[in-house]
Amino acid sequence: MADNGSSIIMAAPLQGITDAAWREAHAEVYGGIDVYFTPFVRIEHGEIRRRDLREAAPGADGAARAVPQIIFRDIDEFDRLTDALAGMGHSRIDLNLGCPFPPQVRRGRGAGTLARTELLEEVALRTQQLTAVDFSVKMRLGTQQPDGWRDALAALSAMRLSHVAIHPRTAQQQYGGELHADAFAEAAEAIPHTIIFNGDIIDAAGIEARAAMPRVAGVMLGRGLAARPSLAAEWREGREWPRSQRIGCLLEMHRRVFERRSGLSCGDAPVLASMRQFWEYPAAEIGAKAAKAIRKASTMAKYRAALELISEK
Repeated sequence: MADNGSSIIMAAPLQGITDAAWREAHAEVYGGIDVYFTPFVRIEHGEIRRRDLREAAPGADGAARAVPQIIFRDIDEFDRLTDALAGMGHSRIDLNLGCPFPPQVRRGRGAGTLARTELLEEVALRTQQLTAVDFSVKMRLGTQQPDGWRDALAALSAMRLSHVAIHPRTAQQQYGGELHADAFAEAAEAIPHTIIFNGDIIDAAGIEARAAMPRVAGVMLGRGLAARPSLAAEWREGREWPRSQRIGCLLEMHRRVFERRSGLSCGDAPVLASMRQFWEYPAAEIGAKAAKAIRKASTMAKYRAALELISEK
């Protein structure tokens, strides 16, 4: 059985969801997470996206103190991104070798990097040279086949990494289809780094089962945590929270996220758009009627009215 106190619990980065406002509010309201990761920092149109750097700035998410993640297509992008983040004061950087979004994969980024052994060898050398930074990896098993990780094994083994988080699907599967349990077990045994399990963990029993697997030191929660933000805290406490407590904390988290995003946005439209995303995953938790009203809310008044439909009972 996994040890609720010693197992590592990480919060995965979710584009459009786990921004600094979300991470800060989650850490304050729930806790239970050892490490948060930012959605990937990227180069776009030849420049590092300023919005990504603002979101990844040290202290931007208060108590959460997230580790920035980068996505890159060549060693030049890797160097520019790591130099920028290290220059901001970051001493930990996560490498995205798992994004399954087809436009990124086609450009050799994310999961597409796994098949690019020469680039991975260059990255391995950089991780050995940049001793002031601790690196980690989030990866898929491959792009099309679940044994694709074998091509990257030598380079991964040569990297100086604190851990490797593995989502046991291929990029082609995106977020559906079977988890390749046997391929995950083989990869976990072969990769000589601390292994973190990521993927389809939606309840405390899922954390328990995955954290107890051979060679697995902990889990990374993504969509399951976004859907039920109390998930890690419930597992840490060894009890299921009653609905009244879950909804009460969810509404308090929402209040904090809403307040921060409102302060950073100009006008109601961008705030409403971002808050609809906030409720995308907890839709089942708040009920179909409230979720539908939130999705349809076109004004701030309608949005506030939709929130009144969320019941703690």
